Parts: sequence; C-alpha cells; structure tokens
Amino acid sequence: MKRHQDHMPDEEGVQMRDRSRDPEASRHSRSPRISRRGLLAGAGAGAAAAALGWLPGTRIAAGSAAAIPAPPNFPPGISLYQQTFVNWAQQIDIPGVWTCSPRSDADVVTLANWAYQNGYKLRPLGMGHNWSPLVLYPGENASNVVLVNTTDYLTAVSINSSGAPVTVTAQAGATMNSLLSTLQNAGYGFTTVPAPGDLTIGGVLAIDGHGTAIQGSTETPVPGTSFGSLSNLIQSMTVVAWNGSSYALQTFQRTDPAIAPFLTHLGRTFVTEVTLEAGANQMLQCQSLTNIPVSELFAPPGSAGSNSFASLVNGPGRVEAIWFPFTTYPWIKIWSRQLTQPAGSAAVTSPYVYTFANSITTTESNLISDIVDGLTFLTPEFEGLEESIVQIGLPATNTANIWGPSADVLLYVLPTTLRVTAGGWTIITSKSSIQQVVSDFYTQYNNLVHSYQDQFKWPMNGPLEIRVTGLDVPGEAGVAGAVTPLLSAITPRPDHPNWDVAIWIDMLTIPGTPASNSFYQTMEKWIFSHYTGSYATVRPEWSKGWAFSSSGAWTDSTMLTSTIPAAINAGQAQDNFQVASAAFDTHDPHRVFSNTFLDTLLP
Repeated sequence: MKRHQDHMPDEEGVQMRDRSRDPEASRHSRSPRISRRGLLAGAGAGAAAAALGWLPGTRIAAGSAAAIPAPPNFPPGISLYQQTFVNWAQQIDIPGVWTCSPRSDADVVTLANWAYQNGYKLRPLGMGHNWSPLVLYPGENASNVVLVNTTDYLTAVSINSSGAPVTVTAQAGATMNSLLSTLQNAGYGFTTVPAPGDLTIGGVLAIDGHGTAIQGSTETPVPGTSFGSLSNLIQSMTVVAWNGSSYALQTFQRTDPAIAPFLTHLGRTFVTEVTLEAGANQMLQCQSLTNIPVSELFAPPGSAGSNSFASLVNGPGRVEAIWFPFTTYPWIKIWSRQLTQPAGSAAVTSPYVYTFANSITTTESNLISDIVDGLTFLTPEFEGLEESIVQIGLPATNTANIWGPSADVLLYVLPTTLRVTAGGWTIITSKSSIQQVVSDFYTQYNNLVHSYQDQFKWPMNGPLEIRVTGLDVPGEAGVAGAVTPLLSAITPRPDHPNWDVAIWIDMLTIPGTPASNSFYQTMEKWIFSHYTGSYATVRPEWSKGWAFSSSGAWTDSTMLTSTIPAAINAGQAQDNFQVASAAFDTHDPHRVFSNTFLDTLLP
C-alpha cells in the first residue's frame, strides 16, 4: 500500500500536533520535570510504578525475624513465605500475604485439606499478569489466605504425538513461553495465542485467554487447532475437588458435561494439570502498516473501502489494530500463513522482536511523570510520541515485515512494556457486521474523548486495541462430543447461529488518571445498550476491567450480579451462571478456592 505523502515527521521524529483544541498545552512547549525517584515516592507512586516497571515483592521466609506469625498447623515440607501481592497494573497491592510453593499435585491436595480444616482460603498464583481481582480483591483482608505459587515447581510440559489430535499436557504453572517453545521445537503449535508469554497456562485457561484469528477466506484449518480461545483446546483437565469427605484430584474429560464450568473457571477452582490439542506448527508472516488513517480503518460500512478493518480481516483473518487517541495512523498488524518466506520479509527465529515497544524511553518517562503529576493536558503530546515511536521503530528494527515460526511471530509483549490499566469487552456478532461494530465503537469513543477534552479532561492516555477471533465452537475441540464452555466470553449463542466472530475491544490508560473511571463507566453503559437485539451482544473480557462505577472497575453491583450474568446466559438453553456456580459449590462446598469478589460474582 502506498504511504500517504502528507504524513511526514518533524526533525525530532515526532509528528506535529494541532493544539487548537488545547490552548493550555500550546503554552507548555516544555513542562517542569520531576525525577523518576521523586515520582515513585510521591502521591502518584502506584500509577507511576505501574507505568514505569514492576518487580515482585521480596520473599520473607516463615519463622524469620521479619515474618508475622505463620498460619497454624501448616503442612511441613512445603515452602512458606510472606510476599506482597501485586497485579499487573499495580491497582491491587496487598502486602505480607502468606505464599507457598508446592512441589507436586499431591502437595496441592494436602494444602486444600489443611485450608479446609483450618479455615483458610487458597488462591492459585501464576505470573500475576492480570487486571481483574480473581486472585485477591483490592484492599482484601488476606489474613486467612495463602497464595499457592504454581511457577516454582508445577511447570512440567510433555507432548503425546501418538494419537489424533496430537496433545500437550502441562502443569498449571508452566508459562506460555515454555509451552509454546516445547511445542515449536517438536513441530507443533496453536493458531492463536495471547501476545505476552509470561502467562501461566493455568492463568490463561481461567480467563479464556486468546489472540486474534478467524479462518481466512482461502484458508484450510489445521487439524488440532481452534480459532476460539485456548480454553477450546482443552481435552481433559485435573482439578482439586471435594469427594464427599476430603479434597482430592479429579480428572474431567472434554466429553464429560461436568467439565463445562471448569473450561473457563475464573479462579473458582484449582487446576493442577491440563491436556490440550495441538496442530502442526505454521509459518507466519506479520506485516505492520502505519499508513492507513484511522478514519479509513474504522469508516462506516457504506463508505468503507479496501483499507477498512473488515477488508483487512477478510483475507488472512488475523488483524490487530492499535490506535493512540488524538493521532491519525494506527499500528495495524496483519498475520498470514506463508509456507515459504515472502520476498522482502525478514526471517525471525525468536519472539519479542518489537524492541521499541517493550521499553520506556526517557521522553516517555518524562511525559508519564507529568501526566501522573496532574498535567493531563500533555496527553495528546504523549499519544503523538507513542505513534511516532512505532512509525520510527518498525523500520529501525527491520520488523515491519517479519516471517517465522508461529510462536516467534505471535509473541511480542514483554513485562518491560508500558504498564497500563484496561477496560475490556467482547462483542459477539456476525462476520458481515465487523465493520459496523468497530465503526460504531470508534465513533462513540472518539466523540467521548473529545467531549472530555472540551471539559479540559484527558482520561485516556493509552491505546485502543481491537482484535477478532472465532468462538469456542466445540466442533474445533478435536474430540467428538466435546462440551461447550459455560462461562467463556465467546461461548456461541445457539439462538444466533449467524454470530460467528468475537470482536475484543480494550481501552487502556495509566492507572489513576483523573476522570478515567467515569469515562470507562460511560463507555461500558453505551456498549451494553448499543450492541443488542439481532445486531450483537456483549460480554466482559474476564482478564480486564469491567463493571465500572465512579469508584473503579468491578464495583458496580448491578453489573456484577445482574447485567453480566444475564449477558452470559442470554440465548443459552440454561442459566449458565447458576449452573456453573452450583457446580463449583459441589466440587468446593467449603469455598476454599474463592475470595470476596468471587463470592459476589458467583454466589
């Protein structure tokens, strides 16, 4: 595609911005800077630390002078220590939580029975790369909680290539990096995966983790793969469940109706091991475009041309759009299956090639410092900087057109990337409605951003990200008679068989940005009211922020107890939420695997 000649960077590589809507910003060509040390020590420390980097808390071993009294009768032989629990965006930060590292599945069973007998809760802990409070709720009293760290020892991965489909079995603490590299080294892979590799498979399956892919217009699906979430790949899973007198391991097969609640379980159980189907690994090309104006990409269907989002999806079926508000040119990634290396592409043999996107520059750091310190009118300048970093970084790193094995091309987000909070929703609709859905959303989002700007407010200082996947169709699960997930955000709607795609929309901003909660709340209410009827339906993206009130995410009780369950249940043959909650109570009647938030969401 021809690059637009009128889109030229200035001498510093930053596109010049029209500040006519922002008279205050025009008087601040450079603003006072504060040091990163000062920022982290000040009132904005939580938000700034989330934006500038994160390290897990130091472990304090049980019995040491610094430790508080240990939980009573704790099983001997299992490592126990105190550690601060901090989630990805540092919006949940709870110090001094007792944490342990079991060495085997049997240890987890021992812990479950100890917790039941001593009035404690157990929360599975992977890499903590999640926004929603499925491990612990913000401000939760964790005095009777022990986090169970799966990443130290419960990390085994093995492949069984003797059957059809090929399967891979992983313990819950195995990371996606480990799982995908093991598969790739043996010639196997998945169609679509989340962009970060520092996720455990247990965590991914708890929230129906996904990437971006629908079947391309000329594509033949690879046996053993699915265009839905990773939860749809499950063949069997082992959980810790109540057997009538104690907790023990129980394995469910994908054909057993009892597995349905566990396929996307939101942390309401403890998965120790899972077996997934896998297919032959694919060679992928990823082309990045930065020359399509956002107005063309998200144009109304009647005026949309070959540069529209739906047109780009139509061919290869794998597209992601990342647009920074107040800018013109989104970062568009288009993946396609290519058996041999296309001319002009750069071969890659390892993941995370977009190095410019996985670190914070000094200029970014300074602008973030100012925004967190209250100078939010600098947001358009910051967004322009983010856009220019992509435009300059792609050619500078020779990554605008890459080709290689699937995992090396699909994994691109490292823990060093910008830490932001996210509101996320999933819109289920028909493939023919993709452009209408994204155009409606862009129009509403952009209008609201500028409405807030007119009030001298800039709540959104992170990108808008849009991806498309298929649904969790049981026919793609690799086994006849596969059960459909009850709580997946992309469980099909039997009453709308024409709804065959899921559009995932994430709105990101720096944690603590003024007016962001009200912005999220307004957008969420519009989303649920707009995508209705025969057009589309909405569900939350479980790993992100949802149920917004003026107090923040996950705080709107009507959303939690009524709107969201109704959205999951709509069009189903049964009350999925009630059935799942009852099943969790059957297999965990003492709610050892729960927390205060889950007790509200799944009462």
